[in-house]
Amino acid sequence: MSFSNTDTGSKPQDPYKEKNKDETSLREKIEDLVTFMDKCKFAMMTTRIESSGLLVSRCMALAAKESGGVDLLFHTNTESGKTDDLKSDPDINIAFLNSSGEWASVSGKATISTDRSLIHQHYSPALKAWMGDLGDGKHDGGPDDPRIGIISVKAVTATYAITNQSFVGRGLEIAKGTVTGEAPKVNNLRELSEEELAEWRKIHAK
Repeated sequence: MSFSNTDTGSKPQDPYKEKNKDETSLREKIEDLVTFMDKCKFAMMTTRIESSGLLVSRCMALAAKESGGVDLLFHTNTESGKTDDLKSDPDINIAFLNSSGEWASVSGKATISTDRSLIHQHYSPALKAWMGDLGDGKHDGGPDDPRIGIISVKAVTATYAITNQSFVGRGLEIAKGTVTGEAPKVNNLRELSEEELAEWRKIHAK
C-alpha cells in the first residue's frame, strides 16, 4: 500500500531523488558507505518496544564491522531494554549523520551474542565506565562480565547520501534551486539492495 496526494503526470514525483540519485559500481558504493560510517563512529540504533509497538532510538558506538564492512557490531548490556526489544523483534535500523548533513541508513536483522571469544576479540576497557563495577567479583565491567554482549546487525538494505561539494558550493546550488525551481544537485544519493549486499558478502566470505 502506498500513499499519494497528487498526480505529477510525466514529471518526476520526487525531483530531489531523481536529480541526486547516483549509480556507480558496487565496490564504490560499499567502500564509500564504510568510510562514512567509520568517520561518524556513533549511530542511532532504532528498535521496537514489545509492550507498546513504539519505536525507540539510542546512540551507540560502532564497535566493529564484518563481511567486508557491511555487517555492524555494537557492544551492549544484555540486561538493557534494547536486548528485550530485539528478542521480540529483530528488525533494526542504524542511522548515521554528520554535521554537514550527510547521512546513512542501514536496515537489517539483529542478533545478540554472548560468545566470550567474540566479546574478548572486540572488548574495550572503556566499557567499564558504562557497565560499572558491582563489587561482587563477577560484574566488574571486564571482558568476562556476563552483562557484556554483542549486537550483530546483518544489513538487508542501505541508503546513504554523501557529497564531494563544499559547504559553499552546496549553498549556491540550493539558492539556485530556490530561484529556478530546479532541484539542486547536492548529494550522491545511493541505495544498496539485499541482492547487492549478499553479493558483497560472497566476495568477502572467510
